[in-house]
Amino acid sequence: MTVLPSAVGIAGTGSHLPHEPIGVETYLAAGLELSPMDNGPLLRPPRWRHHVKPGDRAAELIERAALPMFERLGVDPAAEVDLLLTNVLLPDDLFTGCGADTADRLGIAPESIIDLHNGGCASFPYMLKIAAGLMAAHGARGALIANVQNTAGQIFAQPGNRFKQHSVVAGDGCGVAYLTADASSRLLGVRTRNTPATARDVGMATEDGRHYWESGSGVLDVQFDAAKTKETLDLGNRIVPELVRELAQEHGFAVEDIDVLITNQPNRIFLRNWRTALGIPPERHLDTYDLYGNLYGAAAPVTLHRALTDGRIEPGDLVVTAGFAHAGDFAAAAALRF
Repeated sequence: MTVLPSAVGIAGTGSHLPHEPIGVETYLAAGLELSPMDNGPLLRPPRWRHHVKPGDRAAELIERAALPMFERLGVDPAAEVDLLLTNVLLPDDLFTGCGADTADRLGIAPESIIDLHNGGCASFPYMLKIAAGLMAAHGARGALIANVQNTAGQIFAQPGNRFKQHSVVAGDGCGVAYLTADASSRLLGVRTRNTPATARDVGMATEDGRHYWESGSGVLDVQFDAAKTKETLDLGNRIVPELVRELAQEHGFAVEDIDVLITNQPNRIFLRNWRTALGIPPERHLDTYDLYGNLYGAAAPVTLHRALTDGRIEPGDLVVTAGFAHAGDFAAAAALRF
């Protein structure tokens, strides 16, 4: 159980979706063939998604999401941001994260910069936990956390990958949140779970079996262990509802009390199964899959920002955000009172 400072919460959110949205018709016109099952209601590709283009850097996406947020809040990030946490699915540089580049673009010099390379689709609640803990320990005034998904336009759009099922559903985007110790919303708690035995069940792979850093001509892709497909699906279906229930029990609320549930958005099947297992009606489980596709770790903050912008979250609402990463090696859930 995470002990959090009494008033740390989200003071503001922002998002950036790069370039114009790409419709599923673009894929169909390019030669994508859908089987009757693929065109069914649960497996149909998302209606829209966005892609980064060559030269787009993760730090640029964060800048475009964060600066309008700070302007709306009337916050000078150079004076108020002491802590910066980022999670980028595909780092632009091999040896460094994007934190320093982001800080330079925002004109800030935080005391701490953390580029979090694990957490995946569950990294948003994980970064909430880390930021709140550091703020409690060191008295930071404000923390910026940022999720970037940038594989759709750089890996999944390549000719050898673009019509694979996981490629067709992916989109790119960035979501950010600004945490303060006096925010009107309050972070109630975060629950995390590691399942290390599944860590090697997904990873970067090439057709010729070489390491990603070795020379060769085969396209780089993300592949799951085909022999463990059932185990991966079973764990993914189970772990998110389990964590939400554990979080509710720890912090004294019932699942029925959740006003808004925000999860990662991998596909329609997981979304349906999670809310069914929790007994949460569709209108309270926010779904941005058809708007943006699978945004991986960025899905939670992007969906949260859209919900706040559209008035889907009202004062007093209990909001839970949850997700699982990769083949299930990490999962997290966080509760906030707005």
